[in-house]
Amino acid sequence: MKWLAAALLVVVVLLQYRIWISDNGVRELSRLETAVAAQRADNEQLGERNRQLAAEVRDLKNGMAALEERARSDLGMIASNETFYQVVPPHPVAQSNDHHTRTASR
Repeated sequence: MKWLAAALLVVVVLLQYRIWISDNGVRELSRLETAVAAQRADNEQLGERNRQLAAEVRDLKNGMAALEERARSDLGMIASNETFYQVVPPHPVAQSNDHHTRTASR
């Protein structure tokens, strides 16, 4: 009977070791739970992005306003009844003269 009790005790100790200390035990479970939580957060962000892209596609298919806005911002297009003005900043005259003077004296 003592041998049976000792054998059962050894089996219990080995099983506890495998659960608590080995690489496939509680530590692995904790690591996997953390990885699953991080993946769920990534999936939620990507799901939101997909919803936004789907809404944009619906707008582009159904409405001309979204299409016009996209053409204006991405392609620089203007409507036929609009006037395009381009403002060019003036170049400082003193700086450009100094540059020519310096290059000519070299």
